[in-house]
Amino acid sequence: MNYYLAHTTYPILFLSVFARQLCLPVPAILFLLAGGALAGGGRLSFTGILLVAILGCLLGDLVWFEAGRLRGKRVLRLLCAVASDPSYCIRQSRASFAKNGLRVLLIAKFVPGLDGITPPLAGMAGARRVSFLIYDAGGAAFWAGAYVGAGFIFATQLDKIARYTSVFANTLILALGIPLLFFFVLKLLQLMRMIRLLRPLHITPEELKARLDAGDKIGVLDLLRFEDDPQGLSAIPGAVRVDPGQMRRKTHVVIPADIDLVLYCGSRNSFVSARVAAAMRKKGVHRIRVLEGGLAAWKFKGFPLSMEFADPYAEMERLGVTMFPPLRGGSEALASD
Repeated sequence: MNYYLAHTTYPILFLSVFARQLCLPVPAILFLLAGGALAGGGRLSFTGILLVAILGCLLGDLVWFEAGRLRGKRVLRLLCAVASDPSYCIRQSRASFAKNGLRVLLIAKFVPGLDGITPPLAGMAGARRVSFLIYDAGGAAFWAGAYVGAGFIFATQLDKIARYTSVFANTLILALGIPLLFFFVLKLLQLMRMIRLLRPLHITPEELKARLDAGDKIGVLDLLRFEDDPQGLSAIPGAVRVDPGQMRRKTHVVIPADIDLVLYCGSRNSFVSARVAAAMRKKGVHRIRVLEGGLAAWKFKGFPLSMEFADPYAEMERLGVTMFPPLRGGSEALASD
């Protein structure tokens, strides 16, 4: 805490809060606590700290609000990309905003995850800019006031805690940091190995089209944009729209020996498809392919597209594929979560 006490000024408070609202890894809360402690000692103004913190929140959130108005769906995917289940993250955030509207901004900054995704959701929903700023300012005042107030009231205790925990923090870094680094390297190596092993499973758009034209028994699973409304989305003709997380959680999968499943997603490196393919292979499914370049490559070749997805039950019955839990289509899975 001594470091933050020594470096906390009005510009630093503003920049730290602004950066935090842009989802940058800046410890704005520690600066707010330090600012409150300095206000308790008369070195900074409590009101001044609160005003610069609110201004930092408003400007940072306004960036996401405007981004949501211009590029809503892409922004949501970006913000939820690090979640274990991005589609669930987006659906839950949308449900919370749909239920509470702009009022959710009053408490969003206290809820991890909801804080970053609410401003672009407000922009997507067509909220008026003035109304957004009023509610966001209220939420920023509650949030900043709580931490600045805590620093103001517990200034002496915070300084004592900082001195006692400095040695403990160094020990904790050694005890947890090295295993975490080892774990990260191990996961990275596993990912590289997975991509290398799955490379022979790729199928080009030309090969897939030729097989579909020939009437081969082949199932096509669309793993794209599952959080979006299915209306107006294009797909490879005959594809079934499937939640990638749902596919990875299957406990029982039986596919006839003469059937191939082809997966495609939006990333050119087919990362989402590769994860699903790896999970399926662990369940004993080996005749599974990944479309090289995803739907973008299919479109680039000028191959036909469909505005409708195939019925999952009818398609799995046609192919003789059995899955448990049963495969569900886009709208049905959305409704069940």
